[in-house]
Amino acid sequence: MAIKPSPEPDSSPRKKDPFVSLARYSEIGFMIPAAILLGLFLGKLADYWLRTKWLYLVGLLFGAVVGFWQMIRMAVGAYKDTPTKLNDE
Repeated sequence: MAIKPSPEPDSSPRKKDPFVSLARYSEIGFMIPAAILLGLFLGKLADYWLRTKWLYLVGLLFGAVVGFWQMIRMAVGAYKDTPTKLNDE
């Protein structure tokens, strides 16, 4: 005799731990500067290796774009995680 899983997920509202929210939003604060600094470092490294003087700007811009892209992805993911209320009027 097989046990069937419950067709409905637990619909009781769960309170989120405030530390989880704090960790999620502090990650955004560290992600953008870290991506920018990593892009700058890799650009400076490419400048040294290729003997140029402008690739650090490309790395800087690339790091900024990647940092903001990750921030947007996290914001969209956080928005999808929040429960929505449907008004049946």
